[in-house]
Amino acid sequence: MRVGLLGRKVGMTQIYQENGVVVPVTVLECGPCVVLQVRTRDRDGYDAVQLGFDDKKRKSASQAERGHAKKVDAEPKRYIREVRQEQAADVAAGQTLTVEVFNEIKRVDVTGTSKGRGYAGVIKRHGFRGLRATHGVKRMHRHPGSSGPSADPARTQKGIRKPGHYGHDRVTVRNLEVVRVDPSNNLLLIKGAVPGPNGGYLTIRQTNKV
Repeated sequence: MRVGLLGRKVGMTQIYQENGVVVPVTVLECGPCVVLQVRTRDRDGYDAVQLGFDDKKRKSASQAERGHAKKVDAEPKRYIREVRQEQAADVAAGQTLTVEVFNEIKRVDVTGTSKGRGYAGVIKRHGFRGLRATHGVKRMHRHPGSSGPSADPARTQKGIRKPGHYGHDRVTVRNLEVVRVDPSNNLLLIKGAVPGPNGGYLTIRQTNKV
């Protein structure tokens, strides 16, 4: 079974290891997660475990959300995701998974939504250098410059880097090292940064073997 949990980003800090080395870590609140449904290859065409995290007020949940959670005697959840499995999972609907499932896991993949930065130009969005600041360039310093051919085909090609919506994308950071597991506080400490703001929801999965 591929281990996975849902959680939220708490923030970043640093800890000291036994040899005195300082390690930058991201603190994640992982679980507890309720198994809302177990997908099977015979019924659904694939194997997966559907998890729910963070209780939602019943008055704020739709009738479908309340009914779906009621099947396993649970409260409606704000964040629901599936963790794909290569074979049938050895968990049952209604079971609660905690951060202790990562006790033997050394590396994880973290998926979240990156911070939204609104409408941005090419320098901020794509790292363009911009135009020169001298030799007749007037009020064009942060412009992208020429972006398409002339007479043939007389249009801008697809895929040209332009100004536009920057951020707020689904991002997966792979192969992050698990530094510490704190079952008493449902915390998972991971070396490095993960996508999204503090408080953002995340999906944490065991790294696939390469």
